[in-house]
Amino acid sequence: MARAATTSDAFNAVAEPRRRQILLYLAHDERQVGEIVTAIGLDQPSVSKHLGVLRSVNLVRVRRNGRHRLYRTNAAAIRPLHEWTETFEQYWRHQLNRVKERAEAQANPKPLAK
Repeated sequence: MARAATTSDAFNAVAEPRRRQILLYLAHDERQVGEIVTAIGLDQPSVSKHLGVLRSVNLVRVRRNGRHRLYRTNAAAIRPLHEWTETFEQYWRHQLNRVKERAEAQANPKPLAK
């Protein structure tokens, strides 16, 4: 089965770990490509390519400031990703509660009945 293009939707775009790393870096502030290159540790052409993919699915916005382009995460476009992952939150909460219960049971074993 052929894999969907990374530019087809947000889910395919964020499947690549470097793109998720870029989104996290841009989550709190606008940044120039050079800052992203330095922070992420990729070369400039790679960062530009990843930003292009993120822009094509609207996960990143760009604003011109003179000669500079400033990128930032588009939180509104990330909302569907968040909503989808919330579907599984109950499962993980249940799993974590089970781990907690087991750990507490091991830390405080019940005395044997006589």
